Amino acid sequence: MRVALHGGQQVQADETAPSGHPLGDRYAAVRAATTALCRDLSADDCQAQSMPDASPVKWHLAHTTWFFETFVLSGAGQYRPFHPAFTTLFNSYYHSVGAQYPRGQRGLLTQPALDEVRAWRSHVDAAVQRLLEEAPEPALLERLELGLQHEQQHQELILTDLKHLLVANPLKPAYRAGPLPAQPPALPARWIERPGVLVEVGHPGGSFGFDNEFPRHRVWLDAHALASRPVNNGEYLAFIRDGGYREPRWWLADGWDAVQAHGWTRPLYWNEACDALYTLRGEQALAPDEPVCHVNYYEADAYARWAGARLPREQEWEAAAAAWPVQGNFLDGGVLHPRAADPEQPAFFGDVWEWTASAYAAYPRHRPGDGALGEYNAKFMCNQFVLRGGSCASSVMHLRPSYRNFFPPSARWQFSGLRLAKDLA
Repeated sequence: MRVALHGGQQVQADETAPSGHPLGDRYAAVRAATTALCRDLSADDCQAQSMPDASPVKWHLAHTTWFFETFVLSGAGQYRPFHPAFTTLFNSYYHSVGAQYPRGQRGLLTQPALDEVRAWRSHVDAAVQRLLEEAPEPALLERLELGLQHEQQHQELILTDLKHLLVANPLKPAYRAGPLPAQPPALPARWIERPGVLVEVGHPGGSFGFDNEFPRHRVWLDAHALASRPVNNGEYLAFIRDGGYREPRWWLADGWDAVQAHGWTRPLYWNEACDALYTLRGEQALAPDEPVCHVNYYEADAYARWAGARLPREQEWEAAAAAWPVQGNFLDGGVLHPRAADPEQPAFFGDVWEWTASAYAAYPRHRPGDGALGEYNAKFMCNQFVLRGGSCASSVMHLRPSYRNFFPPSARWQFSGLRLAKDLA
């Protein structure tokens, strides 16, 4: 139990019991999973910010709570906001809601203290469970489910942002102690061929989906082949040793400019000798059979060109992945690092997000959500590329074949890798 002072009152920060509503158990489980990720972190660990694109752990804990308070609890019954200033401090990018604190300065928010943020989480959790006991309207339940999906996205961001922070420390501390579990060697990738075909892609309905997954629609796919697994470290190392980062012909113009500007010579977190890399378990020997990770779109595209292939289009990836269950190496397994692919079946989910050749754009007849929540996805449909499949830091409950992640092409700190594709005659 933690106690924080707020408004002259002591606020108890206990775990909140589910309400008995079917969604109450799921709400409690998702919120508890976030708490568990931060249980062994100090207040200092949760405060620092390593770059403008990464947020402090404390901010993630606060922002996800802000989301429920703003979009679920505000205007519901007699609920009173925990602190009026938090509306601005922990608003990420919702201009329809109001002003936001500058993203690159989130690490300067030494107040509220971590204990008060935790107390706020408990305050909101209790209010949500009380609300569920009152038989809320379906629209409110939809916003609550969106909030849970949003929190699962931030569970992954907590780990990616924390990893970027910890490796910046000369001590290179581990987030989790102990070596990585042993794994079997990966088999050589094989090509999965598909003839030209008309397919349906997008969310089929009947369960939760983000608005960028809708509407379901038909697309024609020319004959193509996808690799049965993502590119691994050993294969990517061959690209490096062949001078891949020194040869401009493999790179898009923006990518080559970035290589020159930033001095990239290898994936993020690899050491200079390319025989070890930093992981959430500290420095580990480079395992050739693990999927290569922490490469950006430019690096993924350059490798594919060097290999005589290309990146998959997102529709090709989705059509292939839809035939396989969502199973693999996820956050829930606790490894927190990519593992070699299961040799018995193609690996489409988990381990690393896979860059596709598809720009992040709206589907035909797409309509963003109403109000402030319409800002969730649609406003970012420019200068981003789609990634598919989830990673070792994604919750298995959060993924599906139609899920579209997106990042700018220069982003390297996410658990991102690649799979090869090629055209067939």
